[in-house]
Amino acid sequence: MLTIIIPAYNEEKRIPPTLESYGNFFLKKEKEKGLKTEILVVINNSSDNTLGVVENYCKRLKNIKYLNLIRGGKGFATIEGFKEALKKNSEFIGFVDADMATSPEAFYDLYKNIGKAHGIIASRWKKGAKVKRSSGKLVRSKGFNILTRFLFLFPYEDTQCGAKLFRKNVAREIVNNLERAEWAFDVNILYLCKRKKFKIKEHPTIWEDKDGSKITSIKVPIRMTGGVIRLRLLHSPFRVIIRAYDKFLAKRIKMHNII
Repeated sequence: MLTIIIPAYNEEKRIPPTLESYGNFFLKKEKEKGLKTEILVVINNSSDNTLGVVENYCKRLKNIKYLNLIRGGKGFATIEGFKEALKKNSEFIGFVDADMATSPEAFYDLYKNIGKAHGIIASRWKKGAKVKRSSGKLVRSKGFNILTRFLFLFPYEDTQCGAKLFRKNVAREIVNNLERAEWAFDVNILYLCKRKKFKIKEHPTIWEDKDGSKITSIKVPIRMTGGVIRLRLLHSPFRVIIRAYDKFLAKRIKMHNII
């Protein structure tokens, strides 16, 4: 079985065409190819009507399921999705953004091309990719990739594209060993795979920027940059300082909550 996780935070406006397209496309593949697929929407701390929208699609399309979490965060939601998929013994587990920047055809292309690799990631920079995106976002994306390749010695041209697919043994390692690094979630996964010596392929994709992105503030790229630097320090001789700071911060928060 193939499980496709869709983290959803306040996505009532953008998720309907995604569920319509993914649900129908993979139902068709089930009939044609016998590929059983579950589309698992992980709603996390949403304050809009995302839950109601998803519930309606679950009634219409049998391959759409959902989790409704109180806690927020894309990384947390995706990991909870992995856990749920592993309970059902899915052979392939992946995730994709809720805005359909990656079409179901493009995601299915990952499945077709995984071959004997442990995982496969969509790339907007690899030769053959077709991308519609503003020049400003392209520049920021390239700059972030240069930073991650320098810090982690990655071969990947695009760590941040929101479409990735893994075999269940890799998903199990991700669930059990991933560091807490919300703003560096994708990089965190790929670095764990590198340390575990998993073979991860990078595949050119078709990708179109969508309106309504929550990554519009300058604060987000700054936090992402800080997140990957922090992750690298956690895997260096400086990790003692980072962990000591985390403990100090946790105590301060606890004291503040008590007061």
